[in-house]
Amino acid sequence: MSAIVTGAAAPTTTTSTRRPRGGLLRAIMRNRKAMIGAGLLVLFVLLAAFPHLFVPWLHGDPRAIGDLPLQGPSGKHWLGTTGLGQDVYAELIYSTRESLVIAVVAGAGATILSVLIGVSAAYLGGFADDSLSMLTDIFLVLPTFPLIIVLATYAGKGNLTVIIIVLILTGWSYGARQMRAQALSLRNRDFLESARVRGERSSYIIVVEVLPTMTSLIVANFLGAALYSVLTAAGLQFLGLGDPNSLSWGTMLYWAQNQGALVNGLPAWALSPGLAVALLGVSFALLNYAFDEISNPALRPVRRRRARSAS
Repeated sequence: MSAIVTGAAAPTTTTSTRRPRGGLLRAIMRNRKAMIGAGLLVLFVLLAAFPHLFVPWLHGDPRAIGDLPLQGPSGKHWLGTTGLGQDVYAELIYSTRESLVIAVVAGAGATILSVLIGVSAAYLGGFADDSLSMLTDIFLVLPTFPLIIVLATYAGKGNLTVIIIVLILTGWSYGARQMRAQALSLRNRDFLESARVRGERSSYIIVVEVLPTMTSLIVANFLGAALYSVLTAAGLQFLGLGDPNSLSWGTMLYWAQNQGALVNGLPAWALSPGLAVALLGVSFALLNYAFDEISNPALRPVRRRRARSAS
């Protein structure tokens, strides 16, 4: 997550607070990385919302035990079958929903926590800033993945809600540091001084005046947190810390490993959920990089036409 959102920490100049001409949607449509990332994300949303449209021949539960175990790819089973005769392709499609829910809910929760702590620390200052900054520093230096394993094991192995809460609690600190830095750069701007002179409350100033100017950074932070969540959740489920009966890509990896998919000559069973996790991560990463370029013009690549004319 840190490597993904590093570029978003830079926009402390005035350019980061301006919205691109023509609106955010138009700016995204002009960015090739954003378009590729958005296209992939839309595809995953469609798979999660309407899985039956992509597996029209399946009637019933994709986890139902079949009568043809450990079959290779064929016209009837595109990615083969599991050790219990379940169709791998159907499981892959129906697993999209849980993986996407984890990414969105945990990413949104971590981002909200980052905004609350980071912006409050910067705006309130004094003792509140010192206390919240110390809390952020403590979470930043904690070894995240071992802590996640311990919490997921003892707080409720296999419980999806527990996994999401653990991901939120361990995924907010880096974003909070970025939010605090950006909010500090805005604290003495004229429009905030004007709001204070008008006698506006601190909560009003933060919500109405400060946060709208940080939209691009908040969105970039959400995408980084969502990427961190989906990768970490898949790792936990692969280690057997999720619900083994759930439909998710991490659980598919767990069963593929347990039932010897590669040993039995069924690489599609083991590789397809890993590829799905990677593609979802790529969609978040491309959107994240695109938001960095949109919010900070200094990160945009030099156009060939301009380079030629300059030479």
